[in-house]
Amino acid sequence: MDRFYMELQKSLETAEGDIWAETVLSGEHRGEKHLLNEMPDAGARADEERRTSAGEGSVRMFRERIGRTPKMIICGAGHVSMPIIRLGKMLGFVVTVIEDRPKFADHARAAGADQVICEPFRTGLAQIRGDSDSWFIIVTRGHRYDTECLETILKKRYAYVGMMGSRRRVAIVKDQIAAAGVSREILDGVHTPIGLKIGAETPEEIAVSILAEIIQIKNGPDRNAGSRTGGYSADLLAAVFADDDGRKRTLATIIARRGSAPRSVGTKMLIREDGSTVDTIGGGCVESEIIQKALIMMRTNTPDFQICTVDMTADAAEDEGMVCGGVVEVMLELL
Repeated sequence: MDRFYMELQKSLETAEGDIWAETVLSGEHRGEKHLLNEMPDAGARADEERRTSAGEGSVRMFRERIGRTPKMIICGAGHVSMPIIRLGKMLGFVVTVIEDRPKFADHARAAGADQVICEPFRTGLAQIRGDSDSWFIIVTRGHRYDTECLETILKKRYAYVGMMGSRRRVAIVKDQIAAAGVSREILDGVHTPIGLKIGAETPEEIAVSILAEIIQIKNGPDRNAGSRTGGYSADLLAAVFADDDGRKRTLATIIARRGSAPRSVGTKMLIREDGSTVDTIGGGCVESEIIQKALIMMRTNTPDFQICTVDMTADAAEDEGMVCGGVVEVMLELL
């Protein structure tokens, strides 16, 4: 178990592509976890379980895409960038802003950006590695800078690239980059005009339209072959690796859901033996029941791995005052 998380931490720091993991749910190797470099079956979904023949009979597996903490990289720190920074932070992104003008870079810092690189755009972008959880937003002050940014970004790994500008300005930028040898197919994947069409006019409304488009793509069916999971937040990983004076901890992961449920498959929560938690699997009665089961695991030290089913169908949900109902399966692992 410890080796798996050590390998996971290394992959999260160095891998540019998607990171996948499998956990054996049944059979003599139940509880074993393995990292996969790439998704071996492009048609499989991370929010589903699969069964595979291995040795004796059928072995139940849970496969998930391990999402990193999403990173938002904003090129330009003009008026529209300020609400984009604030909304990005609200939605859990680590926000980096690249701006070559010191006064505007100061505005980005004041708006709450995690990192501000006050250097020419090419130089600043050279410091951004890029990966499949990097979301790039180009909102510079002119098409010359747009061209520099887009040409540099398209050489990296990314989840999204959006560029603000008029149709004429966007066409000029794309033509210049195409003349430099970038394929039209790649350029057509750039989101221009940026944002959802909601009639946005003010900087705040434009920021909402941009973040709405990013949310739609991030959580939509086309993201990573129709699959996504909660992954490990920075706080959760820190808690997993913490010494904690030898105190026991249990990791809870939603591995299946039927009907209405507050959180998606792959969502994780860590429970300590004093009852404190890191992150959430949705709160309410479901979370409370899982915490109690995890505490029993830690007090008795058995089993060290189990799958719990919590039934919150319509009648049970109504009795507990819950708005939603459904059934969730949660995997508990004693760390």
